[in-house]
Amino acid sequence: MMTMERSKLVMAALIRFGLGMIVVPLMLILPAGTIYYWHAWVYCAILFTPMIFAVAYFIRTDPELLERRLRAREKEKAQVWIMLFSSIFILAAFLLPGFDFRFGWSKAPLWLVILSDVMVLLGYLGFVAVLRFNSYAGRTIEVDKGQKVITTGPYALVRHPLYLAYSLIIIFTPLALGSYWALPFFLTAVPFLVLRILNEEAVLRRDLAGYTEYCQKTKYHLIPFVW
Repeated sequence: MMTMERSKLVMAALIRFGLGMIVVPLMLILPAGTIYYWHAWVYCAILFTPMIFAVAYFIRTDPELLERRLRAREKEKAQVWIMLFSSIFILAAFLLPGFDFRFGWSKAPLWLVILSDVMVLLGYLGFVAVLRFNSYAGRTIEVDKGQKVITTGPYALVRHPLYLAYSLIIIFTPLALGSYWALPFFLTAVPFLVLRILNEEAVLRRDLAGYTEYCQKTKYHLIPFVW
């Protein structure tokens, strides 16, 4: 049972969303040294426009999911360290495209920028679609009371479709921002994601009834026919 009142939930979601709309553009524009870094504005529009509708949708249809998504404190010690180092690398990576634009280190062609923007959008839409299948897909690794294994929809193909969608966003973000130099830094998220998945599965096997059987049926962690 969720304890957060709807009004407090709406306020918490608006604060988190509002901070994101301020912090992300600043992390891109300030290093660029100019407001004419158009890649950043297009990227932010692609990221935050569907987010507005997604937050409004889940406030109305599944506030318990939204509350789980607002939790940030990990209970598993291994996850605390994984998320700490992952966050440091990702935050640093978001600063690089702006510097790349300012100093002209690299310049992705327009067609690649547009394609990458499309992939980022598809990744985010896929992220939201997965959330509709799994109301227990919180930000932190824990098992809630009454939680059940989800085996339908994208969960019939891979065990972690939410992370697959997140991977698309992360991989194509630097290219959407026009930077080749930032790509290796964004790719540092991949090994941290693998560590997170492996630890998460250990927790779910331990605490969630039926998860071991689900893993035996659904073989792939993240990418069908690969891993």
